[in-house]
This record gives sequence, structure tokens and C-alpha cells, in this order.
Amino acid sequence: MKEEFLSPKQVAAEYPVLGSPSALAERRWRGEGPAYIKTGKGRAGRVFYRRSDIEGFLTECTVIPRRAA
Repeated sequence: MKEEFLSPKQVAAEYPVLGSPSALAERRWRGEGPAYIKTGKGRAGRVFYRRSDIEGFLTECTVIPRRAA
């Protein structure tokens, strides 16, 4: 299966729980959030996310509550 790449705008639209494109940029700056690809150095580089990385990140963030005793 071919890997799908999403722009920050597409990620924000399809996964609103991750926030806006600017929220994703803030997470990248802080070194948090899902893995991403940057096509160049500095501000000129475009950023993309693999759909599998987004899904994996959300899985890692999932909290399964303990059942009441």
C-alpha cells in the first residue's frame, strides 16, 4: 500500500483533535507531536506528515481508563 502524505492544513482538517496548522507548527517547534518530514532547511522547507505517523501518535496518546474496582 502506498504511503499517504498530508500537509499541516490537511492534518488539521482530518484530525481536529491535533489542532490548527499553527498549533501543529508550535508542537514541531517544541519537539512534540507526531513525526513529520521537512523538505528543506529553514522556513523554505515544506512540512508533511505521514498518515501512519499521525495514526501512531494518536494511538500512543490514547488513555485506557482502569475499570472501577
